[in-house]
Amino acid sequence: MSDRIPIAVAALVRDGHVLLVHRHPSRRWYPDCWDLVGGHVEPGESPDRAVVRECREEIGVLVHDPLPFPMPVEDPTLDVHAFLVTRWDGEPVNVAPEEHDDLRWFRPGELADLDLAHPRALSSILRAVGTATA
Repeated sequence: MSDRIPIAVAALVRDGHVLLVHRHPSRRWYPDCWDLVGGHVEPGESPDRAVVRECREEIGVLVHDPLPFPMPVEDPTLDVHAFLVTRWDGEPVNVAPEEHDDLRWFRPGELADLDLAHPRALSSILRAVGTATA
């Protein structure tokens, strides 16, 4: 049994851009940085169902067919499940202002200049965006 915290995150990709949310500066974990949409996997919930729920709760969209992709992170306490999302209903908006103070679409070339929650994940995110636009 793992003591790591299960997390599910989504890389929403549209027109070669990936959506990131800026974590509110008052957040206890990973404050004031850019991250993929997502959060904790609830007990009894699968990671793919968690990412669907988190996208609905945080950005107000219903995602379809999330595809898993490997995404390493530096934090050994986290068990991160990342998903590429290219289809969803609705337009992403910040419906969780207590968690995020901004959301934006970024071109792949802009990501390296950002303060990311998990910098080691950058190459995985870039591969996912590339897969979505291929």
